[in-house]
Amino acid sequence: MQSSLDRFVSSQSATFPPTISFTSQEIRDRKSAFVAHIVSVKDASQVGGAIAYVRGTHASRPPAHEVAAWRFMTPKPGMTGLGGEDDFEVVSAYDDDGEKWAGGRVLNIMKQTGVMDAIVIVSRWFGGIMLGPVRFTHIETCAAEVCKHFKLQEDLKDCRTMLSSLDDILADLRSEFTTLTGKPSTHKSMDYDSIDDLSKLRKLVVAREVAIKSIKMLIGKAKGQGERYAR
Repeated sequence: MQSSLDRFVSSQSATFPPTISFTSQEIRDRKSAFVAHIVSVKDASQVGGAIAYVRGTHASRPPAHEVAAWRFMTPKPGMTGLGGEDDFEVVSAYDDDGEKWAGGRVLNIMKQTGVMDAIVIVSRWFGGIMLGPVRFTHIETCAAEVCKHFKLQEDLKDCRTMLSSLDDILADLRSEFTTLTGKPSTHKSMDYDSIDDLSKLRKLVVAREVAIKSIKMLIGKAKGQGERYAR
């Protein structure tokens, strides 16, 4: 008899073509093997499709277990999401796929690394030799690898988006300053996509915020002087 999870997977696989964001290094131990994948998901309707897709990549070599855990932010029942953070809640769940307690461990890794809007699927191939508790260590190691990669890329993307927004604000303020004073004020644009150093991007965010604060003060002074001359 087909399980409820299998039915859900079947119903979703045709409507969701997922992209695997990262795949971990394969861990081998006494003929058993472990590997993790992480896929972006935005809501529960995409979970089944992601699991089905990863299962499909292993069609020629079916694993004994495919442990999955997922987390995503979604509007609370009756909320539209337009009211800000209070409109949302975190939804999380997991599937052990026969490897008892493994799903909860993968979910804990996701929480520890701050991964959101993603599903982690850890596949295990059994080599015929019982591994004992160390199998959970391997599962967690694979899950942690893909979660760290995923979180880094999300953080890089967020910083780049923030910098682009700050640059737009800074450009408008510099234009206003020039209009008020006649003094040219330029800002050299940067290719943020070429920067993969998260700490550098975060420092640039702080620098842009300081620049915005400074030019706002200059604009305030310029407006004050203009008002005095107008009297």
